[in-house]
Amino acid sequence: MHETGRTESDDFTEIRQRLGRVGVWILNATTATTPIGVQRREVARIEQLGYGSVWTGESYGRDIFVLLGTWLAATERIVVGSGIANLWDRPGSTMRAGADALADAYPGRFVLGIGHGYVTRPTVGGRDFTRPLARSREYLDEMDSAAAERGDGGAVVRAAWPRLLGVNGPRMTALAAERADGTLPFAGPVAATRQAREILGPGKLLIPEQHVVFDTDPTRARDAAFAARAAGLAGARARGMDPLDSPYNRNLLRLGYGENEIRETSRRVVDATIAYGDGDAIAERIHEHLDAGADHVLLYLQGTSDLTATVDRLTAIAATMPS
Repeated sequence: MHETGRTESDDFTEIRQRLGRVGVWILNATTATTPIGVQRREVARIEQLGYGSVWTGESYGRDIFVLLGTWLAATERIVVGSGIANLWDRPGSTMRAGADALADAYPGRFVLGIGHGYVTRPTVGGRDFTRPLARSREYLDEMDSAAAERGDGGAVVRAAWPRLLGVNGPRMTALAAERADGTLPFAGPVAATRQAREILGPGKLLIPEQHVVFDTDPTRARDAAFAARAAGLAGARARGMDPLDSPYNRNLLRLGYGENEIRETSRRVVDATIAYGDGDAIAERIHEHLDAGADHVLLYLQGTSDLTATVDRLTAIAATMPS
C-alpha cells in the first residue's frame, strides 16, 4: 500500500470493509464495445445490488485509468479495480501516476491490479515475453522509483492504494508476496486459491476471479459451462496460442490436471474452473474460495457480452451472495 498522509493500516481497513466478500469482473471486450454512458448506468446498478467491487481489464481502444475514472464518478462507494492494467502499455512512472490520481480523487475506492496479459500483447510491438518474472521485478522497480521523484514545484502528490499482481503461478505469487499487496488469480480452481494463500501468507489481499454460468436449469447450466470452456479454448487458438501457453492453464498443469484434459473441454476442468447452476450453487463455490483463503471473489458471468444482460443476471443471483 502506497501512502501520503494516511496510514497503511487505515487504508487497508477501508478497502477491506468496502470490498466485502463478492465483486464483479467485466469482460474487456464488453467494456471496449459498450458506450461509456451505458457503462456508467450499469456500474451504478452493480453498486445498488450490493456487490463490493467492479473490475475490468485493459483492452485495445480504452485507457484503463480514464475508463475506471468514469466508473468512480458514476458511483458513490463501490471499489473499482483494474484487473489488469497492462504493464506493456505504459512506463512504470505513468502507471504510478494514473493510480495516484484516481486514489487521490476517490480515497479508499481504487485498487490497481497490474500484469502481463496474454503473451500475444507484447509481441505485437516486437517486445520480448521470455522473461516475465524478471520484467515484473524491473517494472515494480520503475513504479517504486517514481514514488521518490519530485517536480519543480515541490513534492508530487501521492495517494494510498493497494497494488496487486495479476498472477497464477507460484513464482509470480511469491514476487507478489515480496513486492505487492496481494494477487488477482484468474480462472483458477479452489485449489489454486489455497496454493496462493499458502505462498502469500496472512495479511495480503487475495482476490480470485471465478467464471460463472447462472441458470436455474441444471442441464442448461452444465451445457453452457462446457460451451464457455470450448469458446475460451477456441479463442486462444484463434490468437495462435496453444491453450497451455496461458498462465492459468499452466497452473492447472501444476495442480495435477493432464495436458489433454486442459486442451479439451474435460468434465474435470470445467467443474473445477466454472461455477454453474443456480444462485445457491454459485454461492457454494464462493464459500469454497473464501474457506481456502480468499478475501474477496470476483464473478465473471459467461454467456453474454452485453453489459445490461450481465447485470440482469447479477440481479438474479445477488440475494444468495455472501455478505
